[in-house]
Amino acid sequence: MDIHWYPGHMTKTRRQMEQDLKHVDLVVELADARIPVSSRNPDIEALCAGKPRILILNRADQADPQGTRAWLEYYSAHLPAAAMDAKSGQGAGQMTALARSALREQIARWKEKGQVGRPIRAMVVGVPNVGKSTFINRIAGRKTAKAGDRPGVTRGKQWVHVDAGLDLLDTPGILWPKLGDETVGLHLAFTGAVRDEVLDTETLGCHLMAYLADHYPETLKTGYKLSALPERTGEENDIAYGYRLLETAGKRRGFLISGGEVDTERMANILLDEFRGGKLGRFTLELP
Repeated sequence: MDIHWYPGHMTKTRRQMEQDLKHVDLVVELADARIPVSSRNPDIEALCAGKPRILILNRADQADPQGTRAWLEYYSAHLPAAAMDAKSGQGAGQMTALARSALREQIARWKEKGQVGRPIRAMVVGVPNVGKSTFINRIAGRKTAKAGDRPGVTRGKQWVHVDAGLDLLDTPGILWPKLGDETVGLHLAFTGAVRDEVLDTETLGCHLMAYLADHYPETLKTGYKLSALPERTGEENDIAYGYRLLETAGKRRGFLISGGEVDTERMANILLDEFRGGKLGRFTLELP
């Protein structure tokens, strides 16, 4: 599966970020707690080289708690990191402390120069649909940045004044030019970072169904009221096995069309919606 989605505005965004980095003290990188590797743009590492950085694992309410704890332990050895759910505000109180921890030496230099009370200027970065605008609105305590449940809502930069000690710069989400790793591409598509129009929804649903059956079978059975899951045969790949699972779940939901055939496309759309909305349970697709 060759996923190649890099709209023109992302090239413009990258150039703008390079300019804006000269005027910020800190980079706040948001990743999806369900896919903490796939949702980190490798270009940001090079782009933000030399700038203090903190990592927020957003949507922690939808991730497996054990997986999130493992990731925080892993990442905290390299940079300040915290888990958060921007929608509910869970974990939002850690933001200021993390920022001050990352800039401890810089703040000390400001004090030596008499710049007491100087606000921290932070740029918020991440892949599309990771929740940057919702995060900023939560930290600011008011709706200041435009947010949505699909990629590409934020198109231009926007400064948000949080309080006397913090200013945040909202930026559009950017992917890297070519997603060469199929697993990374699938994970980004599962969570909505890549527009659904780029991929065949039914194929995507097959891959997700197969993954959940292999790693979270009980949750899948509970979510679709199945007494048992079809067993995977030795010759079946993820698409073939996932298709049979879509048929089984679709039949249970009553998604039938003429001739008694299961509407697997509808079932795939429902699966993705319920996965992204956290209705099926809490999943972590990658572990350290």
